[in-house]
Amino acid sequence: MPGSRIELLWFQDCPNHEAAEALLRERMAALGVDVPIVRTEVPDEATGIQVCFPGSPTIRVDGDDVEPGWTPCTECTPRCRLYMTASGLRGLPEAAWIDAALLASRRRAGASD
Repeated sequence: MPGSRIELLWFQDCPNHEAAEALLRERMAALGVDVPIVRTEVPDEATGIQVCFPGSPTIRVDGDDVEPGWTPCTECTPRCRLYMTASGLRGLPEAAWIDAALLASRRRAGASD
């Protein structure tokens, strides 16, 4: 997937950012995606505003949040993020969301070849 950009945005006090990175790496390996993860620490509100930070952990593929239907946040302070999953509120996105984002990126990359 040349040209793809995979990001992990996080802040130091988040108890879920390491698990999010492990999940992301697992899903990338399962789908054969070999792209570096761009890790961005968000230590303060100014950085949060600059990167439109909805909380930690945030995973983006090609600039799009993996959470379906996500809309940009108005408050971008470093804080924990909760996802409304099929199992209720969780500190990690669903693996299926990550897969869908990675596969969509692969399709876009294939269409531009």
